Amino acid sequence: MQFTINRRALLAGAAATLAAPGLARAQDAYPNKQIKFIVPYTPAGATDNISRIVMAKVSELLGQQVLIDNRAGGGGTIGTDALAKAPPDGYTIGLITVSMFCMAPALYTKLPYDPVKDFSPMAGMSVWPNMLVVHPSLPVKTVPELIALLKANPGKYNMASSGSGTTIHLAGEMFKQLTATDMVHVPYKGSAGALQDLLAGNTHIMFDNMPSCWPHVQAGKLRALGVTSRERNKAAPDVPAIIEFVPNYVVEVWMGFGGPAGVPQPIVDRLAAVGTKALEDPEVKAKFAALGSDTWPMAPKGLQDRIVSEIAVWAPIVKASGAKVDG
Repeated sequence: MQFTINRRALLAGAAATLAAPGLARAQDAYPNKQIKFIVPYTPAGATDNISRIVMAKVSELLGQQVLIDNRAGGGGTIGTDALAKAPPDGYTIGLITVSMFCMAPALYTKLPYDPVKDFSPMAGMSVWPNMLVVHPSLPVKTVPELIALLKANPGKYNMASSGSGTTIHLAGEMFKQLTATDMVHVPYKGSAGALQDLLAGNTHIMFDNMPSCWPHVQAGKLRALGVTSRERNKAAPDVPAIIEFVPNYVVEVWMGFGGPAGVPQPIVDRLAAVGTKALEDPEVKAKFAALGSDTWPMAPKGLQDRIVSEIAVWAPIVKASGAKVDG
């Protein structure tokens, strides 16, 4: 009997010994499968392009594929809400943008997520200006000329955007407010469709994300009148900042990434470190520069603080613009 007990104990101990390393490896092996990265906009826009550049490098550093999942619609709220409701296991992460986290609270009467409480911010990625571009058929070459044209023809010209409440939309609304001009807003389901119609001459004006429209400006298919940043952009030094003509006009677009609330801290730290390291890669920096964007390394706490502070900044601007989105 004693032999039987000892033998069973020995077998149980051996099984535990064999299982323990496997259990430890399972806990330490993140990620051990494909990661999904939600982009709440259509493919080919600036946010999508930047996301693909960064996540390709993150995938390489992690040794696991990061699959881009475009969930467009609702001005970005559908994909952002999907991120908020995803399992907090680190295998679904996604885009954090100034529009969806800092502007949306003042725009939507029923926002389906809380930008402060429902997410685990992880890392910053990119910051860039919007660019005021017009179809070459429009008879203007400068911001003052555009203002004069709009004042002489109120409501005649239209302004395309990637959707109501996006930075592209609100950049135009701020311009209208500060210049006392009138343009008809034409919202699209993403910047790609809006840009295509602008290129075709079906719309006249757009305050597009610079990474999307700059290549078309360089190709002569669009005319750039100004950038929305405080200073001229290094990639386009000959394009003036709109603030040179319109006092107090500044709109800067930033984006980072995160997961739903409750992602374990070790996974948050791992993804934050890998995301920041990706931005140090010379190839990533070169691709950003070609798009007129700068890398924007930001730790989880810094990203969270930025969200909170800019909600307070954008609320009065949105209210003054009169922009509102039902949903």
